[in-house]
Amino acid sequence: MDLLLGAVVLGVLLGCFYAAVSVGLSVSFGLLDVPHVAHPAFLVLASYGVYQLNESYDIDPLLAGLAITPLFFLFGLLAYRVYYETFEKRGSDAAVRGIAFFFGIAFIIEVLIILHFGVDQRSVSATYIGKSWRFGEFRIPIRQLVAFAVALGLTVLLAVYLSKTFMGRAIRAVAQDEEALRLMGANPVRIKQFAFGIATAVLGIAGALLIIVAPVEPTLDRAYIGRTFCVVVMAGLGSISGTLIAAIILGVAESIVLTMFGASWAPAISFAMLLGVLAVRPQGLLGR
Repeated sequence: MDLLLGAVVLGVLLGCFYAAVSVGLSVSFGLLDVPHVAHPAFLVLASYGVYQLNESYDIDPLLAGLAITPLFFLFGLLAYRVYYETFEKRGSDAAVRGIAFFFGIAFIIEVLIILHFGVDQRSVSATYIGKSWRFGEFRIPIRQLVAFAVALGLTVLLAVYLSKTFMGRAIRAVAQDEEALRLMGANPVRIKQFAFGIATAVLGIAGALLIIVAPVEPTLDRAYIGRTFCVVVMAGLGSISGTLIAAIILGVAESIVLTMFGASWAPAISFAMLLGVLAVRPQGLLGR
């Protein structure tokens, strides 16, 4: 019983971390309908950016994540503009060809990381990494608690931004009826480009959390593509609050399977849950 309770607690912490690495995809794929399969590759690239700043200048990983956030915002603006001019602007099959486009970007990012950093795992140093708190029989790594707190704050902040600010409401409006927004004099393309920049910018922080939780390697994006899409689809496309709920469900499920059946079964959980959601409730938990 104690073992199961510990697995649930660690699963909740892990789930909030999954929410942080998925909220950007919830905006780009859930709200903008952009088939952003390179999202996990952007995430890993952000982790290596954090590693470089931590290694070269001894900057705290979270501050390093904040430092690279503006660069990732600009990177997102550029990526969407290229996608729009090359695919979305030209026809109805943009989504299919866009998948190949973002797969290409993911492959290029992976190759560039290998060429610059090699294939070995990389980690960062900070005062809270390597320590743990003991609660009775449980021992929780402080790095997990830091990731939990920051991830929860990031998810809530993005949800408030999308629901309470003018630009956030415009992003939701362009997701619901792009043509109506155009008739009102707004430029949907610029709004979607800005939204994609926001979705990419949050990966600066998410990338910092990724390398705080565990060492990273160039091919780590392959392990997260199933998890992130599972969370976004299970949440309901474009639902930030649903993303948090779905991520916690996935985190708890993975943690329990890891505890009861071993590590080899845990990666299959996300794909199994993704297929189950598509079969039973394709609109997700809080889908639009």
